[in-house]
Amino acid sequence: MKKTGLNEIRKEFLDFFKEKEHLVVPSFSLLPKNDKSLLLINAGMAPLKPYFTGAQEPPNRRMATCQKCVRTGDIENVGKTARHATFFEMLGNFSFGDYFKREAIEWAWEFMTERMGISEKELWVSVYEEDDEAYDIWNKHIGISHDKIVRLGKEDNFWELEVGPCGPCSEIYVDRGEKYGCGSESCKPGCDCDRYVEVWNLVFSQFDKDEKGNYNPVPHPNIDTGMGLERIAAVMQNADSIFDTDVIGRLLKKVEEKSGITYGENEKKDMSIRVVTDHIRAVTFLVADGVLPSNEGRGYVLRRLIRRASRHGKLLGIENDFLNTLALTVSELWGEAYPEIIERLSQIQKVIKVEEDKFQETIDQGITILNEYIQKIIEEKGNILSGEIAFKLYDTYGFPLDLTKEILEENNLRVDEIAFNNEMEKQRERARKAREEGDNQAWSKDSTLEIDSTLKTEFVGYTNIDFKGNIIGVLKDGIQVEQLDLNEKGIVLLDKTPFYPEGGGQVGDTGFLRGKNFVLRINDTQKNSHEQILHFAEVIEGTVVAGAEVCAEVDKNLRLSTARNHSVTHLLHKALREVLGEHVNQAGSLVMSDRLRFDFTHFEAVKKEELDRIEEIVNDKIFEGLEIEAIETTLEDARKQGAAALFDEKYGDVVRLIKIGDYSKELCGGTHVSNSSQIGMFKIISESGIASGVRRIEAITGKKAYEYLVDMDTQISKMADILKTNKRDIVIRVQQVTEETRHLEKEVEKMKSDLAISKLDDIIKESVDINGVSVVYKRIDGMDMNSLRQLGDRIRDSMNSVVVVFASVADEKVSFVSMATKDLVNKGIHAGNIIKEVAKIAGGGGGGRPDMAQAGGKDPSKVDEALSIVKDIIISQIK
Repeated sequence: MKKTGLNEIRKEFLDFFKEKEHLVVPSFSLLPKNDKSLLLINAGMAPLKPYFTGAQEPPNRRMATCQKCVRTGDIENVGKTARHATFFEMLGNFSFGDYFKREAIEWAWEFMTERMGISEKELWVSVYEEDDEAYDIWNKHIGISHDKIVRLGKEDNFWELEVGPCGPCSEIYVDRGEKYGCGSESCKPGCDCDRYVEVWNLVFSQFDKDEKGNYNPVPHPNIDTGMGLERIAAVMQNADSIFDTDVIGRLLKKVEEKSGITYGENEKKDMSIRVVTDHIRAVTFLVADGVLPSNEGRGYVLRRLIRRASRHGKLLGIENDFLNTLALTVSELWGEAYPEIIERLSQIQKVIKVEEDKFQETIDQGITILNEYIQKIIEEKGNILSGEIAFKLYDTYGFPLDLTKEILEENNLRVDEIAFNNEMEKQRERARKAREEGDNQAWSKDSTLEIDSTLKTEFVGYTNIDFKGNIIGVLKDGIQVEQLDLNEKGIVLLDKTPFYPEGGGQVGDTGFLRGKNFVLRINDTQKNSHEQILHFAEVIEGTVVAGAEVCAEVDKNLRLSTARNHSVTHLLHKALREVLGEHVNQAGSLVMSDRLRFDFTHFEAVKKEELDRIEEIVNDKIFEGLEIEAIETTLEDARKQGAAALFDEKYGDVVRLIKIGDYSKELCGGTHVSNSSQIGMFKIISESGIASGVRRIEAITGKKAYEYLVDMDTQISKMADILKTNKRDIVIRVQQVTEETRHLEKEVEKMKSDLAISKLDDIIKESVDINGVSVVYKRIDGMDMNSLRQLGDRIRDSMNSVVVVFASVADEKVSFVSMATKDLVNKGIHAGNIIKEVAKIAGGGGGGRPDMAQAGGKDPSKVDEALSIVKDIIISQIK
């Protein structure tokens, strides 16, 4: 066996199958496309499922990949052993109805023995116990002796899901030698010891399992193989684990350098080194593929990995954030095979740093509190942390349950998860109740409306805002009726309508329905689950009868304003991706006539200069006067054209593609202007965070943007008048006024300080002796906290051995300061505890060091009472 590096094995494998007429394609993203059964890609065949099921035509009947994968089932075990990993690379060759068992086995053997140079003596194979065909190929065609072919049962050597493609497997094992074995004479593949390492699994998909459990032979069986790159690298390098291989070992060395700890000297430290080494690979690749930290789904997996790695870094003694710098090492070691992690390195490091910094803010406090509870449990000889406490750590301090569990396990304790989940469910129930209380749109629930589901409406509003139609249904109080009388409200259905129903973030149209001797005002337009368009109407003239002809008139100005705002969201989405990065995706929107709201995935607040650039790009595209086209096409063709869409969502066979020049392409069912110049102008009003990893921009366009700028100009003019300057010089004038104010404030502070110093001798004379301790406690109104501290410092310096407690009320604000000289601290005086008790009387709080502390208060009337307890506190503290 020749010692071969991980990167070399990957290349050898792909080159080998390229010679066997396989199409070699780059790794697919870790984010599944159109597969809601998976959170993340966890096997080489996962992205190819549509080819195996026949849902899509493969680009070639033979394919080979090295697929990046993440498995999340046992994150808590990663690090505890040298076998577990979250991120790994899966080598695989695939046949979609082309070759079958003979070729798959033959080529696997050729690659292992000739390309990898593994001795035939070291190789064993297993087959499914009923698969005589595979057994005979290995034995009669390849020439492996009977005693080195092991028949295993369905649990080990048959791949299947509940329904769909399935079939027997054959696995290739490498014998690592007796020193890894259990000593049993019957030891062979299938034994639980570490002697025989399974490196390659060949799956023969020859059946289609139906819902009754029948295994129906398929006319064109498939081949799906998988070989863990890290595992075969460990075998080829005679390494004890994947962490001892060449490339992963170099990453581990970087962790050693960061921590100053040598791997292999302490098992607890080794575990932490393995956690960091594994997790930083997974984190780097996840962020490169567009995953952002959040509290659910794949975003939570990422957050959990970052937090776990960060904590284990702390256990190694690494105090500052460090994971973002390790991402650089990952890009250096894996970037040639996966160029996306080099291209997106800056973004990757930024995301990791923000999340790690955020976690560092809470972890110390959370760990301190948790350790206090752990100590208490141990002292009380218990072994369970209550679920209520675990939930408090999670809810108040952002301390994740899995981290709480892990720290408890290290102390042989556990958490009451049932009680934790009960608390979590109570919180969800409170949130649900709050949502329900805020939902006054009972009409939106189909259960409240009795409509004939056969009534259909044709939407003609993309090209018309006025159109003649017939009333095909009338509802009053949710029940179908024959007519609506004057001033009555109800729902009207038409056979054809230009009114756009709310959807895709765009609000519904308003306007009028005019008929012979009657008029209805349309206040909203919605669509129900039967795709029926509902016009929420109020009769303002005459009586409306089912079957009547009407002229439907959409409010032209509101429709145009809404269309402006919808078109600009497409420009905004594109500009966000240009400025912030390709990880940005739409997370929601609201398009109204007077404003727009756009939610998007991003990990930190957008900087002022970034917002300015985004706004500039959007306005540039408006001023360019780009043509806006709506094209009906197929989803596949839209993808090929590079259209942006929520591809995890369900789309029909025909989709609507909105193109704004060559700049933006998005799938969208909303209404739009025909040229970007019709948007007029674009102004961002605010940017804020609405959830972890989700930001929101609110903006205006057209006349609203103009009105906003006019209003701003008016405000600036008023400010210029107040400051007695012109608008052009207003910034300079504000700077001057600010500087003058600062100067005056300093003078006032100095005067206060001088005044306090002038009283110094009088105050010192008022000191009292309390059990041998000199104490100065006094109320001096009109002084702020800074002045009180300065006065306290001077008295402490003047008297050498003294306790000082001052209170002041200035502008209805209560301030307390307490100080003690070092010799008195040694006698038991604690300024922080003094101030804590004193401030409590005045409705405040605070604390501090034994030698100096400060606090605020809320009730000025209680200040004298608060100072009156100083004597008793000091008596209680003196040793």
